[in-house]
This record gives sequence, structure tokens and C-alpha cells, in this order.
Amino acid sequence: MYHGKGGRKLGRTSSHRMAMFRNMVTSVIRYERIRTTDAKAKEVRRLTEKMITLGKRGNLHARRQALSFVRDKEMVGKLFGELTERYRDRSGGYTRIIKEGFRVGDSAPVSILELIPDEKKKEKASGKGKAKPRKKEEDAKAAPKAKGKSKPKVIKEDESQAAQ
Repeated sequence: MYHGKGGRKLGRTSSHRMAMFRNMVTSVIRYERIRTTDAKAKEVRRLTEKMITLGKRGNLHARRQALSFVRDKEMVGKLFGELTERYRDRSGGYTRIIKEGFRVGDSAPVSILELIPDEKKKEKASGKGKAKPRKKEEDAKAAPKAKGKSKPKVIKEDESQAAQ
């Protein structure tokens, strides 16, 4: 019976498949974006999210588990440092898959698997973090005009002295 056996075989032996997934997860961590087929992207997404969750746990056991899969100390360091800080407040969904089209040679559906960027950096880059102060000319234009009332009378210096 095939109960509880998740994942795609992708036409490869289990050792070839695991080696390919290790390389692809390492590439996602290193470059934060890879281009691959839809089926591979969906499988690599599962493993990448598990590795980031291990990084967020941050203890020695989690680091050893990540090292047994990724096998690149520099990338595990990035996983437990930079990526942990980026996804501290996020409880999952660290990656996105963007459909790109079809490959020229065999018409296989191709996607881009990428890590979601940091919201704080995105806000700073786009300027959405804080509202810009308005200029005086903009305030004058934005002020609503009262209907039926005339403009206030401007008193000149000569008239102000005569009024006193």
C-alpha cells in the first residue's frame, strides 16, 4: 500500500532525488531564487521551509539537523543568522513560486522559487513606512473652500493705521 508516502519521485532513484534536493535547497539559501520545473519547485519548497524553521529554532540539535541536509557550513550560517532574523515574526510561508511559462526544449512548465523578501526593507525602499510631510502649497490646495463666502479682506498697512 502507498499510504502516507508523500512526495514526487520525479523519475529518479531515491539517492539521486535526495542529492538533487540537497543541491537545490542549498542554491535557494545561497541565491534566494532558483529557476526550475513546477514539480521540483513544489518539492524543494517543502524542504526549504523545513530548513528555515530549523534555523528559527536555533538550538544545537536543529543546527546539526540542518548540517546533515545542507552540508555547506557557510549556508547553514546564513540560515541560522540572516534568514532567521528576516523571518522572525513570520510563522511559515517563507517562499513563493512564480509560474514562468514553458521550457523551450521539452515544453516542461517552469517556475521561479524564491525566498520572500523582508517587509521592513521593502517598506524602506518604497517609502511606505512613513507619510511625507506636506508642503504649504499642498495644504492651501487641499483646504476646502466655503461656498457662498467671499475671500477674507486683506488689510494694508495704511488702512490698519486709519482704522485705529
